[in-house]
This record gives sequence, C-alpha cells and structure tokens, in this order.
Amino acid sequence: MRLPLPERLVEHALRYRDGEATPVEPRDAATVVLLRAGDGEPDVYLLRRQATMAFAGGMCVFPGGGVDPRDDDPAVAWAGPTPAEWAERLAVDEDKARALVCAAVRETFEESGVLLAGPSADTLVDDTTGDDWEADRVALEARELHFSDFLVRRGLVLRTDLLGVWSGWLTPEFEPRRYRTWFFVALLPEGQVTRHVGTEASSVRWVAASEAVRRAEAGEIGMMPPTWLTCLALSRYADPAAVLEASRGRRVEMFTPALQQDGEEWTLTTHPDYVDLLADHQRRTR
Repeated sequence: MRLPLPERLVEHALRYRDGEATPVEPRDAATVVLLRAGDGEPDVYLLRRQATMAFAGGMCVFPGGGVDPRDDDPAVAWAGPTPAEWAERLAVDEDKARALVCAAVRETFEESGVLLAGPSADTLVDDTTGDDWEADRVALEARELHFSDFLVRRGLVLRTDLLGVWSGWLTPEFEPRRYRTWFFVALLPEGQVTRHVGTEASSVRWVAASEAVRRAEAGEIGMMPPTWLTCLALSRYADPAAVLEASRGRRVEMFTPALQQDGEEWTLTTHPDYVDLLADHQRRTR
C-alpha cells in the first residue's frame, strides 16, 4: 500500500530532508500484536484510536504506547529470556530492554485487559475481568500505580517468554510526533478475554490478518504502513504458533521510512523486510 504523498506533505517533508527543519526527538514505545487462531491464518486484535488523538487519530493500531521511565525496574519478577538476551534481540542496552518488555506487557493490559503474567514462571493469570483488576488497570493507565508495584503486590511474575520480537519502526523525520517503536507478537492466553477498555480507543475488534489488509486497501479502515505491512506479513502464516516460531530468531533493526521519488510521484521507502512481500502482494492483487 504505497500511496503517492500529497503535494503539501511532500513540500513539508523536503524541508527536513534538505536540512531546513530539525526533526523532533522520538519517544521509545512498544506495541504488541495479540494473536488468536483463525481460519487458516491468525486473527489480530485492533483498536481504532479516537479521532481526536494527536497521533494516528482514527487509525487502527495494535495495543501499545510510550515507555514510562518507571517501566525499568529490576525488582520485577522475570520469567523467560533474560534482560541481556532481550537486549540482544532488541538491539538496545539491558536497562532499555527491560523497560521495553515491561512497557509491552503493561500497555497490553491497559489497552486490552490481557495480562502476560502469572503467579509463577510457568502459570498465567486466568481472568482479569473482576472489579479489583479493573481498578488496578485504570490506576496503571492514569499513571497512579507503578507497573512494578502492581506486579509485586499481586505476587506476579512477568512472562516474557510469551512475547516474540517482530520489527522496529521509527516515525519519519517530518512528523511532529515521533516514536521509536518495537513491535512484539503474543498469543492470547487461554482463559483470558480482550475487552474494550481504556480511553484512547473508540472501538476494538478481532479480525483475520488478511481481512484487515483488505479493509485498509478498500478504505474501510485507516492504517499506518507499519500496521498494514505487519498484518500482511502475518496473513501468510497458518496460525499463531507459526508466527511465534518465526519470531524466535529475529533481531530488531530500526527502520525509518524516508521520502523517495517514484517517477513524478513521491512515496515513502519500504522496510527492507517487507519489500519482497509487498511486491508479491501487488502481483497477486493486480
């Protein structure tokens, strides 16, 4: 889905490319693609952001958000790959790796009600729909409760073994709000349910990955390129297990879409991991 950029946006972007404007400093963020088994491919969980949101208003996105400085807390009980191993996968130092993984789990709970944590290293919370859980979720979202304090008080272990690494995207230089976002994948835990929670989404939905792609191409929903390309990639897998297996050996290389001229039109460059996939998709849909 490489659409020509509007002339006004091209003029704006060229100022940054030519050094006439200074890009804003990006904020670190984490997003999690929640998966469940579908009909021959995974279903993905999407939230439609409120149209009034300053960043990606009205767009369909995966649960996620910015890293909170309090996410980096060594006191959190940890199961799965060590922070050092995550640092290698995410191409960051250990402190940032710990913060990113915690942010991924925290934001998923805040925005979907799904919690990748349990009483021990090999168990999971089976239900987070009770009033006490909801009170904590609201407090986390309002930043009135530290995620580490929440886990410690409830005696929970962070199940980082349930997360897989997928990709990394940095918002183009010409955007007024920029995020350096690490994409994770995770299977919806058995017994837990997603629900419409939080204040940033106007609606939520489970949808087959290929159907999300079709709806975006038809203009029925809005998606930014990283979300659309991720759905396109996931639609080629038979089930969530295959996605998680594919994530095991991945290492993030952060990619920033840049302005490029295509004949008389201007578009954005494509993440190198998706070039062949995009070309194949375009051949199939001609």
